[in-house]
Amino acid sequence: MKRVLILLLDGVGIGELPDAARYGDAGSDSLGNTARAVGGLNLPNLQELGLGNIAALLGCPPAAGPSAAFGKMAEVSGGKDSTVGHWEIAGLTMEQGFPVFPNGFPTELIAGFESEAGTKSIGNVCISGTEAIRIFGEEHLKTGHPIVYTSADSVFQVAAHEDKLPVDRLYRVCRAARKVLTGDWGVARVIARPFAGKPGSFKRTSGRKDFSLDPPGQTLLDVTKAADQEVSLIGKLDDLFAQRGFTRTFHSVNNMESFDRMLVEIRRVFPGLLFANLIQFDMDWGHRNDVKAYYQGLLDFDRRLPELLKLLRAEDLLFITSDHGNDPTTPSTDHSREYVPLLLFGKSIRGGVNLGTRASFADLGQTAAEYLGLARLENGTSFLGEIAR
Repeated sequence: MKRVLILLLDGVGIGELPDAARYGDAGSDSLGNTARAVGGLNLPNLQELGLGNIAALLGCPPAAGPSAAFGKMAEVSGGKDSTVGHWEIAGLTMEQGFPVFPNGFPTELIAGFESEAGTKSIGNVCISGTEAIRIFGEEHLKTGHPIVYTSADSVFQVAAHEDKLPVDRLYRVCRAARKVLTGDWGVARVIARPFAGKPGSFKRTSGRKDFSLDPPGQTLLDVTKAADQEVSLIGKLDDLFAQRGFTRTFHSVNNMESFDRMLVEIRRVFPGLLFANLIQFDMDWGHRNDVKAYYQGLLDFDRRLPELLKLLRAEDLLFITSDHGNDPTTPSTDHSREYVPLLLFGKSIRGGVNLGTRASFADLGQTAAEYLGLARLENGTSFLGEIAR
């Protein structure tokens, strides 16, 4: 009854990639810079697994005998978007990455979107989401036109006040955008961003929804499901994989709610894949440069980690990793092009193995596929032989 559990801390990178400067991310180090900003990390459970063995982290020294195999992974795919990061972990790589629009979207794209959606729009700027609703929120309330904006990532975001454009109608507008945004305009994600409140005190609400492109090939999720094994997703993974490749899903944008659900799922007996995404490091804290909350999220996760570890069965394999960085200490509020940590724990593997720097996130997916007895994925090199007892 083999199971693979992937626990992804969204936006928790561990140092800039060699090409980070190309993306404006020189000096980014989500974990390292956070450690320095708070005077040292106090993460004893992650430290025991081997987090401090991956890279020098203030307050989190290397463990003398880490209980997990450890390393870090580089991203082969272009970009630094959540979609491309998750897809690469699941075995799909994209050399070019998705298109970005740092100067806003072309006039003809906006015209096509407005025609398909049946509404005018406002904004069309490259800006943070909180600034978008602060600047354009009052105009939106007067006109009813949704706010369109983007960021350094490959996203087309649509914000609307819940009292002016109810969430179900906002989703229909986003689906219209998804129809238009293909080919050269094929951004990774169209994101619905509902908000509430009054001018001067607008706040995003929990109805965010991502509309991703369909993965262009078979992922770890697809091959696991095709082998009649279970694929249980937690967090926003159903959106990132375009509602494909799973047998069960629990959608949440709250870290502890997702963690609680993971504990529920682990207690069930099933063969296959359990994949959970803790999104708040990225969505709520990294994008807002909230170092204090980002670190508190790490503390909360570390405190609860033993609950998960004690529920692992003899043949469970647990990966802890990320999809990109989102350094809360830098001036940027966007994702950062970083290595991601790799911790691998299980009773059937050897702890303390240094897996080094993996050439691709896809190495994780290939290892998982081999462990579950699945067909080889298109990309990645399995390291199962390095850790097997």
